[in-house]
Amino acid sequence: MAEDLVLTDVRDDGVATLRLNRPPMNALSQALLGEIAGAARELADDDAVKAVVVLGGQKAFAAGADIAEFGDQAAAKRVGRSFRAAFDGVAAIPRPVIAAVNGYALGGGLELAMSCDLRIASDKARVGQPEILLGIIPGAGGTQRLTRLVGPAKAKELVWSGRQVPADEALAMGLVDRVVPAAELEEQALAWASELASGAVVAMGLAKQAIDEGLDGSLMRGLDVEAAAFVEVFGTDDARVGVASFLEHGPGKATFQGR
Repeated sequence: MAEDLVLTDVRDDGVATLRLNRPPMNALSQALLGEIAGAARELADDDAVKAVVVLGGQKAFAAGADIAEFGDQAAAKRVGRSFRAAFDGVAAIPRPVIAAVNGYALGGGLELAMSCDLRIASDKARVGQPEILLGIIPGAGGTQRLTRLVGPAKAKELVWSGRQVPADEALAMGLVDRVVPAAELEEQALAWASELASGAVVAMGLAKQAIDEGLDGSLMRGLDVEAAAFVEVFGTDDARVGVASFLEHGPGKATFQGR
């Protein structure tokens, strides 16, 4: 039986890992993308999951699409649908999702990292959108999520040049959020996720939804989305616990259950 291309696990603290398992470079084949999409759906539906860490391998988070599957426009449409299903699925997980970027995250690999909420990178990581070097453009978020992270001018420069960006530059431009020594990457990613998992994760998910949906429209539309989420969150156990704890003990003393 073929080995799974995606490995998932949920720890006792509610931190789940989604690990790409197509060594050595985790080339994003349609089969791997299908497993990412399926794993994302399962994690999104699992009440035990409080936060998620997406992991790659030692040499690469993911070095990009499986170029052997490229072809004509019909093939491009099929590949594009697979990327959208996988990465939109990761983005839709209603919990904090952290990409732990070790080694190369290029093309689809960077697009996968950008579909996560936060990115922690090894000091040896290199990221970029090199599609232009093949005469094509990014097709799984590289013109959209990248622009929202770094702005239109920088996104154009990165897409047009296809260059690989070292971790320190990626941090400076806001493409990654933390840079740590390579030997500590997984440990620190899990610790960050565990810290988030101990909080009011249902409220975090609603805030995530409001932020993401608000980016897609006008300020007024975003404020409407926020207002609806604000009302919804008061129906959670965590809100009742948090408000009661504040009134009795002051801020920062509540213990949340993620419900």
